[in-house]
Amino acid sequence: MNNNDSPIRYFSAPGRVEFGGNHTDHQNGRVLAAAVDLEIKAAVRQNGSSVVRFKDVCNADLRLLAVRPELFGTPEALVLGVASWFEKHGYPISGFDADISSNIPVGMGLSSSAAFTVLIGNIFKGLHGSDISPIDIARAGQFAENVFFGKPCGLMDQTASSLGGLNIIDFVDPQAPIVTPVFAEFSGYSVCVVDTGGTHSDLTPDYAAVTDEMRAVAAHFGKEYLRDVCPDEFFSSIARLRYLGDRAVLRAIHFFGENERVLKQAAALGSGDLKTFFELVIESGRSSLSYLQNVFGHSSPREQGLTLALALSEGILNGVGAWRVHGGGFAGTILAFVPDGLKDVYTRRISSVFGEASCYFLKISKHGGRETQFN
Repeated sequence: MNNNDSPIRYFSAPGRVEFGGNHTDHQNGRVLAAAVDLEIKAAVRQNGSSVVRFKDVCNADLRLLAVRPELFGTPEALVLGVASWFEKHGYPISGFDADISSNIPVGMGLSSSAAFTVLIGNIFKGLHGSDISPIDIARAGQFAENVFFGKPCGLMDQTASSLGGLNIIDFVDPQAPIVTPVFAEFSGYSVCVVDTGGTHSDLTPDYAAVTDEMRAVAAHFGKEYLRDVCPDEFFSSIARLRYLGDRAVLRAIHFFGENERVLKQAAALGSGDLKTFFELVIESGRSSLSYLQNVFGHSSPREQGLTLALALSEGILNGVGAWRVHGGGFAGTILAFVPDGLKDVYTRRISSVFGEASCYFLKISKHGGRETQFN
């Protein structure tokens, strides 16, 4: 830390899980997502310069707010991207020194990079007392990831991290998402994310193909996003859509089903009907498996850790709880709702296949990105 007269201030941002709405956000759809009790934290001190320094992480000069391809995929790119969005929208930025710590596992679909951008946004907000909303901080984070970092993500990850709690997030207007808090009590069950050990490297073409194919279907109807296409018109036009490829049609089928399923999931939780909620979670997972087809990288069909984890979970849980692919897919993690009485059995059997540190049991956090009193 820079030894000057500026006080040390503390900031944090959580990771997130997705219960419903797999690959719907980039089509202006709905998601059901929650902040979790894993977070990235920073002890921050203004340094009176234009440089943001994270010890052993990055050194970013805020005078150089141009996209630099050589920085794609780096923390510097995320810092500069958030700073660029803030500056373009009239919010002040300045240099600071920070020590950070994080217990959000990288590459597990818990949105460590989105949490980092939300952290940066809250630091700029806090240091300058800016009147900026959590949604706009999320938008700054998405801009950073899309433009400066080179990741074609939607707005879900950043919004869930920035808001905190469990929410339906409806991106029908991505500039002003509609947020509906959802109360959930998972009494007797634990939320578990399973790390299958797969890597997301070299999977950008797989992710991009999902977006490209869904948008190609939308374009057939003269629309930019599937959310703007009438479902009845789509389903009556399937024979004429096959020129785009059957996978594109199947992915659109997934979108329309998943977009409505989010509302059904939230309604089930609101009425305390966990049985129906779990059935919908499994239904969501099967739609991702069969229609969205994002459970393994299509360039490496021999590596199917997600599919294996889903099959094992179905066998272990045997009709209780739920299981589905989590996050972007193709590699990484699945999500499971595990009865408390089966936690030890589930952990032991999953760990015997994917390793001792493969099961992460999580809780929903009410806190989003924020300034805190203590690190």
